[in-house]
Amino acid sequence: MAAAVPALWLAEKTLATEPSGALGSFAAFAYQAPAPVAKASAGLPIPAAQAPANPKPTEDNILGPFHRRSAPFRGKLTPPLEPGQPLVVRGRVWGADTRKPLTGAVLDVWQANSQGRYDNDDPQSPPAANLFVNRVRLLTDESGYYEYETIKPGRYQIGEGIWRPAHIHYWVAAGGYKSLVTQMYFKGDPYNEKDDFIKASLIVDAAEHRTPHGAILLAMFDIVLAKA
Repeated sequence: MAAAVPALWLAEKTLATEPSGALGSFAAFAYQAPAPVAKASAGLPIPAAQAPANPKPTEDNILGPFHRRSAPFRGKLTPPLEPGQPLVVRGRVWGADTRKPLTGAVLDVWQANSQGRYDNDDPQSPPAANLFVNRVRLLTDESGYYEYETIKPGRYQIGEGIWRPAHIHYWVAAGGYKSLVTQMYFKGDPYNEKDDFIKASLIVDAAEHRTPHGAILLAMFDIVLAKA
């Protein structure tokens, strides 16, 4: 998956980043009981780790023509203020043989924007090599967990009267397991039943979740990898 990266070097006289120092007298202030304030957190608690009821490996799906290597590692797939319906996707990566979560699995994730366009779908105007729009890579934590923020992708036409339903691409890899290329689809999309590539097991129910700052969609998508 990874492409060759040019060697990087610090400037010869670069100094180590300085520490900010001990807490000192600030400690008493930092750890005193805070004054009561109105709660306005839009945070989402991490769901408990529950092994999948069906430990069969997640079904694969087509790679598609718009994958790009070496997307950056970050937790937000879309650029700032990307138009569209906000969506948070989270889940865990599991080993089919152990039914245990996989730490340090790499997820390469990419999608179209709300208008059904990829950043590299126009060969006449390719993106800069260091510009990745609606693409990320992620690492699962010690409980196999991953999470990213994005927007719900748009559908797009691939032929006369032929439309692809909304979907998000995944390429998942973990040591000792077979790499998986697949896609996540959305329940209720009118083009699901007409799509030639979709598999029912890859459809998720993205439910509306209200926060103090507005509504988002929240989807769970667990991945189960087969032993290599």
